[in-house]
Amino acid sequence: MTLEHNLILKHITDLLETAITSAFPDTTLDRTAIYAGISETPNIKMGHFAFPCFPLAKALKKAPVQIATIIKENMPESDSITEVLLQGPYVNFKLSPKGFGKNLISDVLSGKFFDRELTSHKPKTMIEYSQPNTHKEMHVGHMRNLCLGNALVNIKKYCKQDVVPVTYPGDSGTHVAKCLWYLKFHNKDKMPTEAKGEWLGRIYSTANLKLEDELGTDNEDTNRAQLTEILRQLHSEEGEFFELWKETRQWSLDLMQKTYDWADVKFDRWFFESEMDQPSIDICNKYYEKGLFVKDDGAIGMDLKEDKLGFCILIKSDGTGLYATKDVALAIQKFEEFGVENNIYIVDSRQAFHFKQVFKVLDKIGFEQAKDCFHLPYEMVELPGGAMSSRKGNVVALSELVNSMESTIVENYLEKYRGDWSDDEIKSTAHMIANGAIKYGMVRMDNNRKIVFDMKEWLKLDGETGPYLQYVYARINSLLNKQGYNADSTVDYTNLSSDTELALMLKMSFFNDIALKAHEQNKTNIITSYLFELGKLFNSFYAECPIGKAENDVKEARLALAKSCSQIISKGLELIGVQVPSRM
Repeated sequence: MTLEHNLILKHITDLLETAITSAFPDTTLDRTAIYAGISETPNIKMGHFAFPCFPLAKALKKAPVQIATIIKENMPESDSITEVLLQGPYVNFKLSPKGFGKNLISDVLSGKFFDRELTSHKPKTMIEYSQPNTHKEMHVGHMRNLCLGNALVNIKKYCKQDVVPVTYPGDSGTHVAKCLWYLKFHNKDKMPTEAKGEWLGRIYSTANLKLEDELGTDNEDTNRAQLTEILRQLHSEEGEFFELWKETRQWSLDLMQKTYDWADVKFDRWFFESEMDQPSIDICNKYYEKGLFVKDDGAIGMDLKEDKLGFCILIKSDGTGLYATKDVALAIQKFEEFGVENNIYIVDSRQAFHFKQVFKVLDKIGFEQAKDCFHLPYEMVELPGGAMSSRKGNVVALSELVNSMESTIVENYLEKYRGDWSDDEIKSTAHMIANGAIKYGMVRMDNNRKIVFDMKEWLKLDGETGPYLQYVYARINSLLNKQGYNADSTVDYTNLSSDTELALMLKMSFFNDIALKAHEQNKTNIITSYLFELGKLFNSFYAECPIGKAENDVKEARLALAKSCSQIISKGLELIGVQVPSRM
């Protein structure tokens, strides 16, 4: 970790280091640990920043309370620190408005604040996310994976990490065969000329329900034989079903790309399940010949019972592979093709055991990078009425959802501006609000908690939602325009002395530390919680600190504070993939 990404904390670290060194000259302490120990106080009346002395007790062989007293006695003077307070074993600091202005607001306004080195540890990291199946419908449940992955890519790039975003669509297997089966033998509808991907997804649900209905009937054996023939043709890459697969697969890929364009998501590489079919079989046969895999009841795999992971089947008795087979081969290809040092798989929590098996197999065949493979699980998205299922057809299609949300936003919020705003601005603003509502809602929860999607709740302007923060930004933007904010004005930051102003600046000062924490823990809700708290603090500042009626010097300082806050909100939302409209 570098110490320059938060100049305020760096300044306090400098003071602490000087005080400790002068009081304990024979003791060498970890400067990075001192920096990391500085945090907000529980109450602004106690100071703005706190440093606990517990970690120093062992090295200095003194009680924490005694160490705190000695540090305060040896603290050098600073024009940025107005007061040093003791709270038992804590040394607390009050920062001056001038200190906040010089070390925070000025750098935020210039953009320097957002371009600092946050950490020196920069492994090249691949993030695999968004693994939708072709021949199925893209629905709201897919958005948690997509939004989570995209946000983590953005956060890591902000922290100056070398990130390789990739996707792995499932374009082969039984679900494909079922769809092609219905198209060939039972579809009576004409092929559509548009929205083909969406139509294909509905065909899959219809096919699956029909196959389930015919279990135990005279048609069951015929259906199974037809599905087997379809899979054979797909595997051999020849025949009418293979040609139909290529055509219909493209419909699904076009729908995926449409979704990614709407979400402003880009991948460096699209891996495909079909791409790994034969190579994965070849790789597993090679390791079987080397004696690393065993045969059990005709199937080839690895016995992982000693690792409490059962038997991992890699090649079935009929010679075909499974998901684990392909993931073993894919992991090897990822590291070889891109030279990455870390490989993060964003896949739902139901696949936790699968990845434990895959990573253990990779480790036991001698793949050195197995230790650098990491499964980042998340819980599912549900509707207020319960779980969704493409197989059963009870999903909210993403394309329909987007159209519905944007129409609702126009009708409830933006129609009143028709005439004053151009139609294009109304349309683009509705897109940004719908996009922000979905993305914020999908990443604001801890990964281990389920999400219940409720369009009405997610579009609220007075709760923890994306539109709420977009509205705070637009409100600040309107305020700045109305009050004639001038970026070239000379600002006297000593005018920002109220507790409300100081609390807002204090929260703003931790933005880079929050971004770094989100990167290190792979948790997007750290960002969203911070932004929501920042938005509430700005509203308190706006209510308690008048701007329009303030004296000129105070007005200029408060406008600069408002502008810098809006830039942090905008940058924070950008990290989770959300754009901000200039007005709402």
